[in-house]
Amino acid sequence: MTETVLITGATSGIGAEFARHFASRGCHLVLVARTTGPLEETADTLRGQWGVPVETIAADLLDDDSLARVLARLTDHEQLAPDRTPVTVLVNNAGHGLVKPFADNPFDDERRHLRIHLEIPLALAHVALQHMRARRHGTIINIASVAGFTPRGTYGAVKAAMISFSRWANLTYGSEGIRVTAVCPGFVHTDFHQRMGADKTSVPGLMWLDTDRVVREALRDTAAGKAVSIPSLRYKALVALAAVTPSSLVARLAQRGR
Repeated sequence: MTETVLITGATSGIGAEFARHFASRGCHLVLVARTTGPLEETADTLRGQWGVPVETIAADLLDDDSLARVLARLTDHEQLAPDRTPVTVLVNNAGHGLVKPFADNPFDDERRHLRIHLEIPLALAHVALQHMRARRHGTIINIASVAGFTPRGTYGAVKAAMISFSRWANLTYGSEGIRVTAVCPGFVHTDFHQRMGADKTSVPGLMWLDTDRVVREALRDTAAGKAVSIPSLRYKALVALAAVTPSSLVARLAQRGR
């Protein structure tokens, strides 16, 4: 069965890496991103390199009309055009960070941050699950973070929520042929930190992962039916250590790289 994969935030970083990996497997792709130019350039590159069908949806997921178009693409194949296949894999990757602590941000910024990291991924997963359950087949990959295991402001809070949801959903819907995995990388070489204006120099080089490793390990863990994927042994060890370390110390260490 050829999978059709919808990826949000698909033109850079971890999202673009997922697109490359799924294209190399011959999957059909539906790429979602805000900016048309990079979106079409990414699609053309993948079509040229792998010869796979690639759809694009230029959409700002924080805009209700744009979100509605992406939700519509997740509906069952009976409502689709003849040349479109139903989505069988959803990768919830879109997101952004806030460099200031909670009380120093305008609350509208915090509300948008909450929506993009929690409300919108859940909305997409909710629609996708309706049709995955009917087919008794499907995969949902939620990009979370090791921050979800630490006291790290609202970013850690929304990622903790996605980890908790993914654990529950994997247990609940696994018997129906659906896998749900929260991928929890640490620091990754992407443009995430530059876009939020964070200082990368305070993080030791050993702590940085490349996107290829993150995605390879994520796909391996998803295929194994794991609810949580923590790429690399070093971050697995850190998460285990954080569970038995005083919260005050974990919180200080977690703020590095902000």
